[in-house]
Amino acid sequence: MTATKTGFTLAALVLLTALITLFTQWTAFQAWSLQSQIQLHRLLVTHLLQINSGQYSAGLWLIGVTFIYGILHAVGPGHGKFIVTTWLSTHQPPHGVALSVPFIGSLVQGLCAIAFVFILAVGFNLTTGDLSVSRWYLEKASALFIAGLGVMMMVKAWRSQHQHEHHHHEGCGHHHGITTQPVNDWKAWLGIIIATGVRPCSGALTVLLFANVIGITRWGMFAVMTMALGTGMALVALALFVRHFRHRAGELWLAERSARIDHLLKLVRIAGGALLILFALVLFLTVVPVSANGDYIAAGC
Repeated sequence: MTATKTGFTLAALVLLTALITLFTQWTAFQAWSLQSQIQLHRLLVTHLLQINSGQYSAGLWLIGVTFIYGILHAVGPGHGKFIVTTWLSTHQPPHGVALSVPFIGSLVQGLCAIAFVFILAVGFNLTTGDLSVSRWYLEKASALFIAGLGVMMMVKAWRSQHQHEHHHHEGCGHHHGITTQPVNDWKAWLGIIIATGVRPCSGALTVLLFANVIGITRWGMFAVMTMALGTGMALVALALFVRHFRHRAGELWLAERSARIDHLLKLVRIAGGALLILFALVLFLTVVPVSANGDYIAAGC
């Protein structure tokens, strides 16, 4: 057990070192990610133009590129993986829920992008500049929702701490191992789905807006949902990793529950909520500016 614990500690240190390196190189990483997304945008637009000119074989390339884009979107800077990682690091929902919630959230993200374009661009016939303004407000609102999710996590952790102290004074015994979230905690799971999906991917909006402009909206919708599928599968892989890492950490260091350990876990959950609020603040302050000519022009299309 000592060797296993030592190996796991080393792995955790390696992961922490990688995260610190990423943090110190965050500006360069963001620049590389943005440039890569612009290049992919141009490639996607090329395939859409080929489809529009009757070269339907380009549709297969479009599917492949959008799927890869969705995976890269999950790997690069984004809110989905931060929300999922924070949630699964501080909570332990049932296995099926831990995997299905991120996947459903990604699909909802694709559907939100489609609804955004159809309601505003098709339904209300807004100009590209007006759509950019609407996108700006939507991203601001989604940041506020993520902050609200963080507040909810903190409040629930605080209340559960007081409830535990109350039961402890009544003589309740302690549990062994890591307990899971309540099975009926559907409000928290729904909150994760909405927080992940209510903020449409900028790449999805770019592709869909351009497809709508050149008159092949259905292909744009198909591309967006393929993109969402790639993002969803990447987030499921991330959820598996985080869940496994947390489970192993619990087996090695938290096998015996005590009042002190329970208190520490509650503090970790409060810290997770605080991180979500901080992350939401960053999102709120760094929303992509409005483009009078349209977001798909600003994205290099």
